[in-house]
Amino acid sequence: MLRNFLLRFASFESANRLRSPHSKPVSALVTLILSNKMGCPLSTSSKVLQISKKGPPNMTESEEYVEDVVCKSSDVQENEAKVFDLRDVGKVLVVRQKGKLSALGAKCTHYGAPLQSSAVGDGRLRCQWHGACFNIATGDIEDFPGLDSLPCYQVSVQDDNVTVRARRSELESNKRIKSMSKRDPNNNQHFVIIGGGPSGAVCAETLRQEGFQGKLTVVAKERYLPYDRIKLSKVMDVPIENLQLRASSFYATYDIDFILDCEATKIDLDHKQISLKDGRSLNYDRVYVATGSSPRKADIPGANLENVMVLRNYDQSSSIHALLGPEKHVVVLGSSFIAMEAAAYCVGKAASVTVISRSSVPFEPVFGKEVGGALLKLFLEKEVKFFGESGIKSCAGDANGVLTEVELLDGSKLKADVLIMGTGSALNTQFLRESGVPVNGDGSVTVSEYLQTSVPNIFAGGDIANAPIWSHGNEHGFIGHYGLAQYHGKIAAMNMLNKGQVLKAVPFFWTMLFGKSVRYCGYGRFDSVVVRGDVDNFVFVAYFVKNEEVVSICASGMDPIVSKYAEYVFQGNKLYKKDLGKDPFELLQ
Repeated sequence: MLRNFLLRFASFESANRLRSPHSKPVSALVTLILSNKMGCPLSTSSKVLQISKKGPPNMTESEEYVEDVVCKSSDVQENEAKVFDLRDVGKVLVVRQKGKLSALGAKCTHYGAPLQSSAVGDGRLRCQWHGACFNIATGDIEDFPGLDSLPCYQVSVQDDNVTVRARRSELESNKRIKSMSKRDPNNNQHFVIIGGGPSGAVCAETLRQEGFQGKLTVVAKERYLPYDRIKLSKVMDVPIENLQLRASSFYATYDIDFILDCEATKIDLDHKQISLKDGRSLNYDRVYVATGSSPRKADIPGANLENVMVLRNYDQSSSIHALLGPEKHVVVLGSSFIAMEAAAYCVGKAASVTVISRSSVPFEPVFGKEVGGALLKLFLEKEVKFFGESGIKSCAGDANGVLTEVELLDGSKLKADVLIMGTGSALNTQFLRESGVPVNGDGSVTVSEYLQTSVPNIFAGGDIANAPIWSHGNEHGFIGHYGLAQYHGKIAAMNMLNKGQVLKAVPFFWTMLFGKSVRYCGYGRFDSVVVRGDVDNFVFVAYFVKNEEVVSICASGMDPIVSKYAEYVFQGNKLYKKDLGKDPFELLQ
């Protein structure tokens, strides 16, 4: 009956000019409905390959849509992603995989990378810049960094013409927040997240996205809502409002309660109660602990002088920026990512910048000497002084306790108005140890592939989690990566809701120094490095090998090679030293 009605309705189209603005003629829509919803055969002149998901469930037909032919079906090959204009309103990314066409937002929701250059994996795209992953069929974000999903548009193919229908607002924003639930007053469950960083933020959002309607509380050590921490060592003069991941109204809308500027001091496992530093206590049903780490000062005389700084949070970053000036001499201890990014930021904002490093070149333990040496040249070209295989013996100050100079291990002295220590961190888990939750000697907490600790109803993730690393044979390790922390938050939330979601971690990080980006994927110590390309001009890929197996790679100027490698190992593949004579991109097919 429905079929006959639709066919009769379509026959009136030409006489009555029944046409929806910016949409297909009614007859075409009826054809799509009949062929896809009712399983009826299509005519030889009309073929529909796919009707993909329109968007969130709350979408209404009264909203404005844009629809047009964007390309020919033959324009997009298998496992290819191409960008096309949709009526000059916005761009759409058309992807073909397993014979089906999908249309998505064209830019990564993290920092806006053009996804036509992304790595096309099995059912998902991985951003070539920072490794965020999006489901090809739905646009949902699956791995991080970032928060938002991609818009997913309706696709149809008729007479080889690919038509895309998109919501105008999503074309303009290129982002989509997944449908989220709110608090049900009749639901008495209480989930508590201890830690207001990237991992805790994603955990909270995922719980609401997955339908949790109980009370949801985040206990945050800092006085700010969750923010983009990775920018702190790169850009120190940004207002906190520009870094925050979500506005306070967002959390209020979805009944996510924050207790800011407060810490958990103990978890009473028997009575399922959390004690807070301000004297309050919270009853809980399940807890996710993602308390991160705190920067550690070197244990040397004078380390507590004024203007001896560490860098981990927003206030510390802002304080360092406030100390800079054309007459100031800045010394950086350490050649870690935070240390070198901070040194790069200070260039041009101080009289001098000097780096004191234990290794001979920066990043040597991670990138090796050749890549580290190329990065060192960038700093030397910017007149940054570098003392390798050295360290600071002591710091000296004036009568007011303000830093004035540092003494190196060889006895030489350097003028120093500001000292930034990038010398490691300590995991914030002491309160867990005192609560009876097993904590390892290094401060990490061992968790399962579901991010569950050995204590029922207690989950842990982010920096503190000694968790399985999928790309490293599921060996356990704890890694302080921003994107991985967010991914932990998602997986933990799923398993707090008993969804049995297995962690499949592929570590991915990057740095940007003087306009040169270096991306890295993998984990583990290496015994040799194989480099292909021109390291000095930053067009290269480096393979880090242990016992003939590639454990990680880094690259510059060769996108999306690192993302391709990430997808390659995510799918369970391995790369070996004997294979490295081939073209780098051919290796990962």
